[in-house]
Amino acid sequence: MKNKTNNNNQPFDFYQSDAEKDRIHDIAFDSLSGVDDGELFLEYCQSESLSFDDGVLRNSNFNINQGFGLRTILGERSAYAHSCNITSDAIKRAATTVTAIKNGYDGQVNLDVAPGKTNKKLYLDSNPIEGTEFAEKVALLNEIDKYTRAKNPLVKQVSASLSAEWQIVEILRGDGTSTRDVRPLVSFNISVVVEKNGRMERGSYGTGGREDYTRFITTENWQNGADEAIRQALVNLEAIPAPAGQMQVVLGNGWPGILLHEAIGHGLEGDFNRKKTSAFSGLLGKKVAAEGVTVIDDGTIENRRGSLTIDDEGTPAQKTVLIEDGILKGYMQDRQNARLMGMKPTGNGRRESFEYMPIPRMTNTYMPGGDKDPEEILSSVKNGLYAVNFGGGQVDITSGKFVFSASEAYLIENGKVTKPVKGATLIGNGPDVLTKVSMIGNDMKLDPGIGTCGKDGQGVPVGVGQPTILIDGLTVGGTDV
Repeated sequence: MKNKTNNNNQPFDFYQSDAEKDRIHDIAFDSLSGVDDGELFLEYCQSESLSFDDGVLRNSNFNINQGFGLRTILGERSAYAHSCNITSDAIKRAATTVTAIKNGYDGQVNLDVAPGKTNKKLYLDSNPIEGTEFAEKVALLNEIDKYTRAKNPLVKQVSASLSAEWQIVEILRGDGTSTRDVRPLVSFNISVVVEKNGRMERGSYGTGGREDYTRFITTENWQNGADEAIRQALVNLEAIPAPAGQMQVVLGNGWPGILLHEAIGHGLEGDFNRKKTSAFSGLLGKKVAAEGVTVIDDGTIENRRGSLTIDDEGTPAQKTVLIEDGILKGYMQDRQNARLMGMKPTGNGRRESFEYMPIPRMTNTYMPGGDKDPEEILSSVKNGLYAVNFGGGQVDITSGKFVFSASEAYLIENGKVTKPVKGATLIGNGPDVLTKVSMIGNDMKLDPGIGTCGKDGQGVPVGVGQPTILIDGLTVGGTDV
């Protein structure tokens, strides 16, 4: 392959020669004729990760992943073949496999309309891996380790990591159109363990986005990150067992939007609703949330972790209103599910890599702000829980039931935030929770750029966000019973 990096602004080329390019295009276009939809997805991706732990560089990895995926679609049927060899011979073998979908098919064939084009570019093409020298990255992680240990004598362990990737995709369709995108992505994380009187607790900080490392590794920013990780750990060190029972819960702004993402967002993806396995199936135009509750998926926010200039089917990213003032307005769609449901694609067809078919996935999913001051929300609660940060969670799409663990939470007593608590889990039902949102803050914030969403064995970068909100009557599982 030619031009495997973008040094000196040289264009990346998937093809070994112009003749090979013509052969690949001809094979792709032939295999995609006589079907409803499909694409040849080409990918080249560089990735790196460095992790510093206990004063030494523990891991340093650099990988190159490349390949293609060829998909054909007829009605609800789809066929897919992939390989790490981007050659005409490999693609011809894949075409033999995926065109077998036509055998015995007696339905009507209608070539789907090609995605529209876009002039927007939500992030730079530059390769973040090449933007900072390796020695500089190692020196930075070493400096972070020393600073964090010196900051507080209770700090016993420090882990810091940097990771980046530079992905180039090209999407060819049966009508002869092609689209290309170049996607940078970086992340920066710090984790600390503190110990006092034999008790050990952890705190963490993470950030990232579709840009290079520059903004995240300024001295001010990484020191603020280290300070935040220490703060969280020290808070957890003083935490008491969480209470259990039904109570009012205030969710903080920003990252707590992960509960919105998991408990509600997945249920608004097109495939679950086409198959009628979502708790929101058949409810378009119906009231599904309290007044004032709006939920948006927006893949067009510049430099955000979940943003995409185009999705992995070539559809330009969009801002999609899912719920507006409590009314269900739409779903997140890839091309196949949108066509089968008589709707339009929303730029949510995503895949982890060329090894997977695209499926409907979220981008940046958030709740816009309301009109309440966060202090007014907290002061309205006599006895409740204030959940500021979340760890892991689980959700059942069909029922909407979820369980989430709070990594940082506090008691609310007589309108005041008091003692930190440990071991709090939030248990509920996504659609039901939406109807119990009684106050919405004016402090909407997106998360710092740390989200990765899993679905059907695929992980993709996402963003979440929300303002401070009050939920009346949520079940809290705790250790103080």
